[in-house]
Amino acid sequence: MNQPSSFTELPVASPSTGRARLPAWLRREVPKGNGDHFTSRVLEKFGLETVCEHARCPNRMECYSQKTATFMILGDLCTRSCGFCAVARGTPSLPAVDEPARLAAAVVQMGLQHVVITSVTRDDLADGGAQHFHDCVVAVRDCTDATIELLTPDFRNCPGAIDIVLEAAPDVFNHNTETVPRLYRRVRGPQSDYRWTLHLLEMIKRHSPSIKTKSGLMLGLGETHDELLGVLADLLDVGCDFLTLGQYLQPATDRYLPVVRFVPPAEFTDLGDKARRMGFSQVASGPFVRSSYHARDMAEAR
Repeated sequence: MNQPSSFTELPVASPSTGRARLPAWLRREVPKGNGDHFTSRVLEKFGLETVCEHARCPNRMECYSQKTATFMILGDLCTRSCGFCAVARGTPSLPAVDEPARLAAAVVQMGLQHVVITSVTRDDLADGGAQHFHDCVVAVRDCTDATIELLTPDFRNCPGAIDIVLEAAPDVFNHNTETVPRLYRRVRGPQSDYRWTLHLLEMIKRHSPSIKTKSGLMLGLGETHDELLGVLADLLDVGCDFLTLGQYLQPATDRYLPVVRFVPPAEFTDLGDKARRMGFSQVASGPFVRSSYHARDMAEAR
C-alpha cells in the first residue's frame, strides 16, 4: 500500500463541540459479562490504582472484563505535564510502604500470569521511585510465578535508578518513546528528551541482555511517515525487542493536544508489517493498541 509522505491531514470536527469526531473504526461496543466488576472489586479491596482508569484508556472495559489491568504505583498524581496524558498533575505524597504487599495480594487474587506495573512520574523523589518499582517486583515474585513487565518513567536526573530497578530482573522493561523527535517537547514537555529515551533503553539492554525491552508510539499527532520510520530505526539500533503503535486520542478537555489525524487501520497493519521486516521480534500495531494492551500475548510469544 502507498504511504502518505506526511501525517498532517486534519480530522473532521464535531459541530457541537469543535472536537474531532471519531471515525467508525474507533467506536467500540461495551463488553458483556461481569468480569469488569470482579476486577474493580479487587482493585478497590486492595486500594490500588490503574493507568486504565487514570489515563482513560479506551480498552479499560475490555481488559477489566478479562480480569486484568495495568497497575499504577507511586500514587495518582504526576509531577510532569505531558500534553497527551489524562493522569492528574500535582504534588504527590510519599510512596505507601505497604503498596508492594497490596499489589502482590491483588495479583494472586486475580490469578494473573503476566503482571504489568507502571507509575506516575516522581521527579520529587531522589531515585524517581526506582526502589519502589524494585520492591513491587520482589513482592510479586515472592508469591507467584507470573512474568512481570514494567513500564517506567525516564528516571532522568536520577543516577543509579535504572540499576536499582534492574536488580529485580523484570521479564520485560518498557519505556515509551511516544512520538518523533520534532514533536518531543510539545508532546512530552520540557523535562523529556528523545536521546535520553534511547539511552535508557540502550542501558537496559547493555546491563541485562536477557530482559526484553519494549517501546511504543502514539500516531496522529502530526508526525510524518519518514519521521516514524526513523524512530523505529533508532529503537532497533539500541536493541529494542518489542514495539507498540496506537492511535492518540485526546482526553476530555481542550487542555490536551488535539488529534491531527486519525490513522486508518490499514496503515497500522502496513506499519506493523514494516516494523517486523525491519527487525522487531514482536509488534502490536492498531488504532486501539496501547503499551500494555494484550501484553501477555506479546511476552509469551517472545
